[in-house]
Amino acid sequence: MKRSFWDRAAWFYDLAEALNGRAYRAMTERVGRLTPRGSLALDCAAGTGELAIAMAGRAERVLCTDLSLPMLERAARKAEKRGVLNLEFAVRDLTALPDPDHTYDAAAAGNVLHLLEDPALAVSQLLRVTKPGGPVILPTFLLGERNGAGAALAAYRLLGFRPASRFTAGTYRALLERADARLTCFEVIPGWIPVGLGILQRIP
Repeated sequence: MKRSFWDRAAWFYDLAEALNGRAYRAMTERVGRLTPRGSLALDCAAGTGELAIAMAGRAERVLCTDLSLPMLERAARKAEKRGVLNLEFAVRDLTALPDPDHTYDAAAAGNVLHLLEDPALAVSQLLRVTKPGGPVILPTFLLGERNGAGAALAAYRLLGFRPASRFTAGTYRALLERADARLTCFEVIPGWIPVGLGILQRIP
């Protein structure tokens, strides 16, 4: 089987994220804080598991998923090293989740929507598998913002990274507002590449 870019990137993924450390740390803290206590939570496109580990601090159990098995293997090693025991791991496609409707109390997908040709489909899948009223937490790089995004994107491109969208705060918020859900929160987390953090809730 041909290895994907993300399979090849697994070993340096954390280093690449560290280039945008200020925003990444703030994003991780917020996602952990937004996770309901005692919840069954889902993290999609989890990479090496930082958001899933943050969610595990409040959730009863977190399913940590990604398309890349090497990413999940690194996530599992990281969780074991940190003593995080309430994570499970599975290879999943965010745009075709196999879970029944209303399975999870909360869901997250971090820094992935700008990579997808159809981000709205991914959002709809996350809303479908989350219980009405539960938060769907969607932090995403705003590559269309100025700050240092241009220079950072050039650096990532040298590694083989190819985004499908360059969201600004306005275009990303507009994407979320078109979802069949209520946008309960939207903020921009500053950094070399800013992060747009939106929270959707399906109306009961």
